[in-house]
Amino acid sequence: MLNAQENDALTRVGKGTPMGELMRRYWQPIAASGELDERPTKSVRLLGEDLVLYKDRSGTIGLIEATCPHRRVDLSYGIPEEHGLRCMYHGWMFDETGQCIEQPFEETVHPDGRFKEKVQIAGYPVQVLAGLIFAYLGPLPAPFMPQWEPLTWGDSVRDIAIAHLPCNWLQCQENSVDPVHVEWMHVYFGRYSAEGGNWSGPKALLDLPGHQKIGFTEFEHGIIKRRVFEGYTEEDDDWKEGHPIFFPNILMVGSEVSVTFQWRVPIDDEHTLHISQYIWHAAPGTTAPKQDVVPYREVALKDDEGRWVTDLVFNQDYMAWMTQGPIANRTKEVLGESDRGVIMFRKQLRRELNVLADGGEPMNVFRDAERAACVIAPLEHVKFGMRRPKKYIPGESGFSKDSDKINKVISTWNDLPELANAPGSGEGE
Repeated sequence: MLNAQENDALTRVGKGTPMGELMRRYWQPIAASGELDERPTKSVRLLGEDLVLYKDRSGTIGLIEATCPHRRVDLSYGIPEEHGLRCMYHGWMFDETGQCIEQPFEETVHPDGRFKEKVQIAGYPVQVLAGLIFAYLGPLPAPFMPQWEPLTWGDSVRDIAIAHLPCNWLQCQENSVDPVHVEWMHVYFGRYSAEGGNWSGPKALLDLPGHQKIGFTEFEHGIIKRRVFEGYTEEDDDWKEGHPIFFPNILMVGSEVSVTFQWRVPIDDEHTLHISQYIWHAAPGTTAPKQDVVPYREVALKDDEGRWVTDLVFNQDYMAWMTQGPIANRTKEVLGESDRGVIMFRKQLRRELNVLADGGEPMNVFRDAERAACVIAPLEHVKFGMRRPKKYIPGESGFSKDSDKINKVISTWNDLPELANAPGSGEGE
């Protein structure tokens, strides 16, 4: 249990707050790159700051303050030019650093004037990786962006799901160090939800035995989560390999066939941008279909009756996080044996906050380009002891536009022997 002051320290993300300053040391995904192909400007709120993401006609992507300093209009309605974003109100133009580079009327009246050089708004570095646009809002020089190994895979197809959650980032990330919820939320409740209360209907997406043991190991990039199900041992992948939670706000989970990344990006204190990237890797010796653009979709959170969607695995998680309230009141929680991972993660957060407060650099801030270029982490070959999937099943609301390509990649594994011989298929954590 945390007191109110400790809860605030771990949840508030505005400029100058301990967690806000920590989160600003990391590259955060803010959009799918395909979004700017459809519309070249996008309003973005990140860590309590209102920004505009844009792509100019030369292909340069910028992330700058959302409000024009001239007469305070919204630059998300601005006009992308060859080299910059032009305010639609009086034509002032800004480059990707936030520097004003044109003031048409002022330059007409004072051709030799240098007023524009004095006008600067916030501008932040951006990078594109694996179909996602990442931004860095911290002090310069920016660290190198870690390229977690599956993000660099070739012979793969990808899909992006984006959800805007009305809750704080921490209750989302704490879910990742809570293995026991899987057998209750995703199996027991999942079966109930999928059947609409009729227990004679089809089984849930996940059909697993109960947990017999859970464990957590700190490693150089975060925490490795481990478990032993009834009927399994510590020699099975779920314990021997486990899967990683990358500090501070990333979960990676999967198997030899596919990997899912989940980023829990703070929009502000009470809202989270949740980005899932699904990656299906072609079997050895085979080739995945080419994707010109990684497809993306916005995840529906409510059904036609206005209730939270609960018949898909990740939507069940979203419901649990959102119903804890905008910021979970941890002063009233009662923790048990299943919460050892949650306790470890909170201690890790406090430790890294202290590192930053003492002038050091926290975990996963990369200053070496070679180390950041391909970061390898543990991953099970066989997830939950399950057979390989035979077809694409979305982990959350919506359906990939490239489902045919995904199924082609899944089919490349059909003739290879299984590494385990157990029933079941589906997404998991």
